[in-house]
Amino acid sequence: MQPALDEALLEVMATAAFIQGPAVGQFATELAEYLGGAHVVPCANGTDALTLALLSLQLPAGAEIIVPAFTYVATLEAAALLGLRPVLVDVRPDTFNVDPAAVQAALTPRTGAIVAVHLFGQCADLEQLRTIAQRWGVPLIEDNAQALGATFQFASGEIAFAGTVGAIGTTSFFPSKNLGALGDGGALLVRDPARAARLQQLANHGQSQKYHHEHVGLNSRLDTVQAALLRVKLRHLPAATTARQAVAARYDAALAAHGADLHLPARDPRSSHVFHQYTLRLAAPDRRDGLRHFLSRCGIPTAIYYPLPVPAQPAYAYLGYRAGQFPVAEELCGAVLSLPTHPLLTAEQQDYITECIGTFFGR
Repeated sequence: MQPALDEALLEVMATAAFIQGPAVGQFATELAEYLGGAHVVPCANGTDALTLALLSLQLPAGAEIIVPAFTYVATLEAAALLGLRPVLVDVRPDTFNVDPAAVQAALTPRTGAIVAVHLFGQCADLEQLRTIAQRWGVPLIEDNAQALGATFQFASGEIAFAGTVGAIGTTSFFPSKNLGALGDGGALLVRDPARAARLQQLANHGQSQKYHHEHVGLNSRLDTVQAALLRVKLRHLPAATTARQAVAARYDAALAAHGADLHLPARDPRSSHVFHQYTLRLAAPDRRDGLRHFLSRCGIPTAIYYPLPVPAQPAYAYLGYRAGQFPVAEELCGAVLSLPTHPLLTAEQQDYITECIGTFFGR
């Protein structure tokens, strides 16, 4: 891949088309083809994608945006910055994704949108969420920053890519993502060509042509260099996804014996899982930090996504939530631990990781 990345970079440098160069449109077209025909609107990053998605809905100030309590803060941040009110709901203890029953219970006449996060690489329950959104006439937005390439099969037999089911999907090309740039980047995914055209305007100062501004928009453009590099990396995404899934399967097999100590990542049989993260849930949360420190001493990096539920973040104290209102999200924040997961992780490296985990648990 490296020679192709070098060539793509040199081509952009030779043409000096650093802003809105041809690679941006080419990447959008190729990603749209990969996703089965959804329109792709590139933008500067995943947070901007969420902001643009909500901005395009033209909601009144104070409209309620339903979001999961167990997610990265950007999901709330986009709503808060636009003067909208995040309404938090709990998640499922198995997949960690938003609980449709909690979404249903949170709906009010003030609800402006539902944001479903496809956490760690697996689709939320799009069957129920789409039904709820359609029944209430509320737009469904898919935060697909962690699950690009995942699919969901509906009871009808329909199979759709994550991010292409709701009114708008968003994604991120942050370097650590499954399709990662060498800097920031993001995109919006939509089926409706008119909505795609509006989002394209909003991402470019609200203009349809230069110096003609129909809307208040953002300056949120995917850099041409990043687009050129992403074109190369997109060609390798299917193979990288298969490699991640193989890594997850090896972890499953090696850690199955620790069922009393660890809950392995659950799989919704309707969704493929692209394993942005391989996240364990410790049966005894008080041992999570001990395991993490032990693995660190073994030279094994781990991560906690996320150490605090978003309602406990000081920036969102104004929402007025109290400890105990989101028991599943709160329990997960104290119990989850993500192991190294990437396409180049070797079987030997995984053997070492799982052996160290076995040593910690005395097996």
